[in-house]
Amino acid sequence: MYDYQKTNEYFAQAPGMMEEICEAELIELGAKNTRIAYRGIYFKASSAVLYRINYTSRLISRVLAPLITFDCGDTKDLRNAAAKISWDKMFSVDQTFSITASVSYSRIKNSLAASQYLKDGIVDHFRKVSKGRRPDVNTEDPDIRFNLHIEKNRATLSLDTAGKALHKRGYRLVAGEAPMQETLAAAIIRLSKWDGEKPLLDCMCGSGTILCEALMHYCRIPAQIKRTNFGFFYLPDFDKTLWYKVKDECDKKIRPLPKGLLFGSDMSEETLVYARENLSRLPYSDNVKLSCRSFQDIEQFENGTLITNPPYGIRLGETEEVKVLYTELGDFIKQKCKGTSAFVYTGDPSLRKSIGLKTTRRIPLVNGKLEGILMQIDSYDGSKKKYYKDYKDAEEATKNNSAN
Repeated sequence: MYDYQKTNEYFAQAPGMMEEICEAELIELGAKNTRIAYRGIYFKASSAVLYRINYTSRLISRVLAPLITFDCGDTKDLRNAAAKISWDKMFSVDQTFSITASVSYSRIKNSLAASQYLKDGIVDHFRKVSKGRRPDVNTEDPDIRFNLHIEKNRATLSLDTAGKALHKRGYRLVAGEAPMQETLAAAIIRLSKWDGEKPLLDCMCGSGTILCEALMHYCRIPAQIKRTNFGFFYLPDFDKTLWYKVKDECDKKIRPLPKGLLFGSDMSEETLVYARENLSRLPYSDNVKLSCRSFQDIEQFENGTLITNPPYGIRLGETEEVKVLYTELGDFIKQKCKGTSAFVYTGDPSLRKSIGLKTTRRIPLVNGKLEGILMQIDSYDGSKKKYYKDYKDAEEATKNNSAN
């Protein structure tokens, strides 16, 4: 019996600075006894809840199921630990695997060496039980992934129940120059508390990640609806019938997207092609209205929610040009977005001053390796009778949807 079977405890890896909202999401999905740690959350869950978390979580990166924990003073201990596991009961010699390792404050200093010795132990096992045959390592797209963490000469070996990182939804096959990670876009939507009661606009939508995540959020589409392989399929106690039951329950909650609710614009027609292609891989994407225009050309957007991720000078432009862009964005929010709550994410917190508006909240968030900030700016005194004056069909569509 493996450790996770004894305790029902798992570890969810969280993107940087998102531990608290990831914990809240885990609790909503049924996790118990949550405990925040560095870059993640420990939690307890039944098999059904574990499957649901992997299938529907919009925020976490991975979920690890601990297999064994052992003293690890040298590489010999890794080979001995590997020999205790029946690897062929988890995956076959014809499938591929990979190992992610991390070490700290231990006699073993090199994470690559640690993963190499563990790999050798796995290979030795298969050679004994498979007439000399062994599975291949695939670091890019393996069938099964393992995680090895060594700290203070104590090691935990886990199976990655997600498989591919959970930010990989499967809809984004093309991206712009500086794409926002899907989990970050989902976190911003969650922090905005947008619930579909008001229209949402991304006025610099790029390849459409924010719009895709907003669509999935409103329509209750499971984050991994396009995924066909999960790491938990390889757990020794995987219950296929229970998995299909959980999946069916989640899929039945999906609802359509009304017209006149999601809008995106970008000044680059080439970038909008990316957005259209990405959105087309999701249900109800035909009801997302995209237009090729700069935000400066939008006549007005009142009493809605604005969520956007402007360029911030890294890879995408010169610093002074970007500062001017942020100043113009601030003018747009102030003059044309009355009654609107704007959420602006930037990978360069110093650009906050260039917007020139008072922020209601400033929330640190990481996008990959960039430590950015989400700014909430509330622009009041908007007319409640107006939404998009420049999108002529929006108000009528909203009224029709309300009537239905």
